[in-house]
Amino acid sequence: MKLLIRNLKVHYNNWAGLSLFFIGIILLPTLFIGVKFFAKPNDNWYHIQEFLLTQYIQNTLILIFFTGLFTVLIGVSLAWIVTAYDFPLRKFFKWGLILPLAIPPYIGAYTYNGMLNYTGIIQSTLRNSFGLKLDQKYFDIMTMQGTIFIFTAFLFPYVYIITKAFLENQSSALIENARLLGSSSFGVFFRIVLPLSRTAIIGGVSLVILEVLNDYGVVKFFGIQTFSTAIFQAWFGMGDLDSAIKLAGVLMTIVVIILVFEKILRGRRNYNYSTTKVRPIQPSTLPKWKSWILFGYTTGIFLLAFLIPLLQLIYWLFMTYERIFSPEFLKLVWNSLSVALISSSIIILIALIIANYSRLSHGMLAKFITKIIVLGYSIPGAIIAIGVLTVFIALDKEIFGLYEMMGLQPTVVLSMSIVMLLFAYIIRFLAIGYNSIEAGFDKVGTSFTEASRMLGNNITQSFFKVDIKMIKGAVFGGFILVFIDILKELPLTLLLQPFNFYTLATKAFQYASDEMIQEAALASLLIILLSSASIVVFHYIFEKESK
Repeated sequence: MKLLIRNLKVHYNNWAGLSLFFIGIILLPTLFIGVKFFAKPNDNWYHIQEFLLTQYIQNTLILIFFTGLFTVLIGVSLAWIVTAYDFPLRKFFKWGLILPLAIPPYIGAYTYNGMLNYTGIIQSTLRNSFGLKLDQKYFDIMTMQGTIFIFTAFLFPYVYIITKAFLENQSSALIENARLLGSSSFGVFFRIVLPLSRTAIIGGVSLVILEVLNDYGVVKFFGIQTFSTAIFQAWFGMGDLDSAIKLAGVLMTIVVIILVFEKILRGRRNYNYSTTKVRPIQPSTLPKWKSWILFGYTTGIFLLAFLIPLLQLIYWLFMTYERIFSPEFLKLVWNSLSVALISSSIIILIALIIANYSRLSHGMLAKFITKIIVLGYSIPGAIIAIGVLTVFIALDKEIFGLYEMMGLQPTVVLSMSIVMLLFAYIIRFLAIGYNSIEAGFDKVGTSFTEASRMLGNNITQSFFKVDIKMIKGAVFGGFILVFIDILKELPLTLLLQPFNFYTLATKAFQYASDEMIQEAALASLLIILLSSASIVVFHYIFEKESK
């Protein structure tokens, strides 16, 4: 028995050691930014601080406030509608309203701009078919209002998914009792549903805000000055990495403030049932005219956020397919799939190690590790890119001496390699894979692990023989979610991609930036197709695991 306990402790320490090693690597770029942030500023930074910084902060705050507000209004209302009421095509919309996540906001931005500009399908139809010539300002989407519309249309599913999942697990008795006490449908929604869903709503809108802060494609294409565009301008436009680091530090401060504010808003309230017999909410049958109003609302959102831009891209595809499809394009597909598959596999492996350690240990160290992982996803890609580049340049300088000892010409091998990009992906998206696997472990508990250990298996043997087989769905689901995000990722890839290495995302953005919007359709549609298929598979796995 003593030998068994000693053996378990060794394995437990190995899991802890690996977890700390990975966390240390994740923290390294952020620590480099923290150190460099307090370095002596240069003239560029003084100029930015005096003339531009206020505008960056103001634009960023406007975007996150109004996007957060509108995504809450749309996401929560849709979640309540598909959960509480029966209307035509309800089952389709339950998962169909997730599909806008398959369209990255930057693709939605240039697609809507292409539809609304002077030569786009909308103005062309009004001129040629109806003889109408309207003022161009009514069709200009490249404004702050247009940017908010794009973010809202393609990011509201974050609020919708989390809120819907929460509502589907609520007891219908709460709703029935409120109605018996005389509450109307609106009264039930505002007095019961919203207070109960507060934590879920805040969680969803927090993801939306972090995505807005991470974005570069939309704000760059629409000409909105934010921290992301400022970091790119300082880095590439002025060749000033020090000013880019200081901008990243200010943005990181804003992120920390938002995370603290989120924690305060969530509060410590918990709602628990006093019985295990919980009857989920059943959709209510409405009068026909009301059900068609709900159908019209959900259909309108689905059209604006998914179907209309998708059809426009398909139309452009038929116009440009022969010019774009080539061996070079197939190389883009290979680049995108290879980096996404490799990064996703590494992320899931690391997430499994850390999640297994965290569930078996309830100490402060395990909680600290969990917080650090979540923080990784909270950091915008531009900040991670700068931190990673700083680390890899420092590593290259350290090995210059080794090159000289070997008689070789010193060069920047690491900071020009694909390894740097993969490393950044791991830091950015580890939290997504970890959250999925942690949820799988929470569902199966530790009783089977303990039974395996009683039969003589150590922690590692139990993990491979028992645990990982029981959370296959969570592992696969986490892999899919990470794969989708990496496939769509733009800021990290633009900043850290090796020379002459392009992905579908960066090539689509390059076409759009060069006013070749129609030529971007093929790459964009492939991203949407792969993402949509992955979302459908994930939804199927989630539904299966929930039963």
